[in-house]
Amino acid sequence: MPCGRRRCRGKEYSCSMELSLAVIGGKWKPLILWHLRDVPTLRFSALRRTMPTITQKMLTQQLRELESDGMISRTVFAEVPPRVEYGLTDSGRDIIPILEALCRFGRQFEARFGVEPAEAPAPRPVEPAPDELEEALVARQLAAR
Repeated sequence: MPCGRRRCRGKEYSCSMELSLAVIGGKWKPLILWHLRDVPTLRFSALRRTMPTITQKMLTQQLRELESDGMISRTVFAEVPPRVEYGLTDSGRDIIPILEALCRFGRQFEARFGVEPAEAPAPRPVEPAPDELEEALVARQLAAR
């Protein structure tokens, strides 16, 4: 398709690469998708533990964007206590071979240039996730009925 500004799911772009980067680009989105690749679903807190340096706010924002773009699904269970789980959609699974290629590149880069130990990030205090706060509110409403 010839170049020119287009729009898909609210994202403006000139070429397919620009659209791809708008959907999965950035520091966190590929990692979120990567950590969801081998499991049917993960809860917010489990996903956050896989990325110790991400903030709760950033993870929430990135999950919402990935859900809006159809890359992940969000399932809310009306249980007491309620829970929210995230999983890959078919579109999310389609990106995994590309992420695997990026991982191979990272290993080759390490082999070529060497690896040094790094200090582990300081553990963050665990705050209730927004989904968990929402779950607690839903649980109270259900219990009040």
